[in-house]
Amino acid sequence: MARTYRLASGDSHLQVPADFWTDRVPEPYRELAPKRVKLPTGGQAIVAVDGSSYFGATGSYAGHTPEDFDPMTAFDYEETVGAGPPDQRLREQDQDGVDGELLFPGSSATHGIRVKDNAAYLAMVRAYNEYLADYCAAAPDRLWGVGMLPAGEIDLKIAELRRMKQLGLRAAGLNGYPAGEPYPTPEDDPFWSAAIDLQIPLCIHTSMSRGSGPVFKYPRQPEGWNAEDDFINRLYRHANASRSGSLTACQMVFAGLWDRFPSLKIYCAENNIGWIPFYLEQMDSEYEKNHFWAERHFGIARLEQRPSEYIKEHTYWGFYDDPIGIKLRHEIGVDHVMWGSDFPHVVTYWPKSRELLDKQMAGVPADERRKMEADNILGFLGIDH
Repeated sequence: MARTYRLASGDSHLQVPADFWTDRVPEPYRELAPKRVKLPTGGQAIVAVDGSSYFGATGSYAGHTPEDFDPMTAFDYEETVGAGPPDQRLREQDQDGVDGELLFPGSSATHGIRVKDNAAYLAMVRAYNEYLADYCAAAPDRLWGVGMLPAGEIDLKIAELRRMKQLGLRAAGLNGYPAGEPYPTPEDDPFWSAAIDLQIPLCIHTSMSRGSGPVFKYPRQPEGWNAEDDFINRLYRHANASRSGSLTACQMVFAGLWDRFPSLKIYCAENNIGWIPFYLEQMDSEYEKNHFWAERHFGIARLEQRPSEYIKEHTYWGFYDDPIGIKLRHEIGVDHVMWGSDFPHVVTYWPKSRELLDKQMAGVPADERRKMEADNILGFLGIDH
């Protein structure tokens, strides 16, 4: 019988210390793995082989108030909310009235895997995913893992996708385009095909396209081209690419990704959503004014739909505290909006997420609220409910 879900987080983090999973790294590489180290000033840090360290920062806010929280002070993992084994996590879900969470890697993992040896790096990614799968197996109806994809060759990413499927992980996290460019290319297509065939949902945490370098590979690159007149730059410029999926979504539209793969869906977590209606409206307006010269000079063919229509159909968006975004939900699509607690990171309201949502959702019909608070993320992940 399917579980009843009232509240499910589409954005939470597994903020466990490195030594929870590094014992799974094969012996030849174990000395290169990150380690938990006690600090002489108190608290603990995760130290990578290159000497860099991570000690919590804004990643471990849960259990604090704005008055007592200090991201410059290291904490003790043994006493920290959100940093324990599965049974602790389930108790913390219960305290918050949460019935399940999508678990993205915490910074204690992503900051710690800093090794130049490719074999060692890949072994660490695999070790983390294996640990994550076992962690989630403690309560598969409530703990849903987002597997970590390795950097590097696309074949390695596809192979890890297959391992994730075998391990039972619910989704895969994208940190960049599969072939390694800062924009989509045809070389990415085998990865998209594999994700569809394996039925593994794809997630982006905030953004994977920052806009700090070339933003697109056009069919033609005109001589005398001025970067300020770049077509893609014009279309996504009404939103901040560093903290949202605005540029990524725009790139995917004009790369024809969803024309080639109409069943492909992408979830951008922790974006908040109030900016999206304005972004979509302005993107369509810019497109109508600029697509003719873009086709002449850059070789970009006219789209079959408006840019906003592709994005509304194929992308999902995560919010945490966004009353104006809730008011504008119909401009995005109620079926494509998902709440996330970001537990235990700094935007979390744990253990008062329900109180926050009651305020944000005031006046929202019960069926729409149920979609944004549980049904949409469950449907995206393919979880019976």
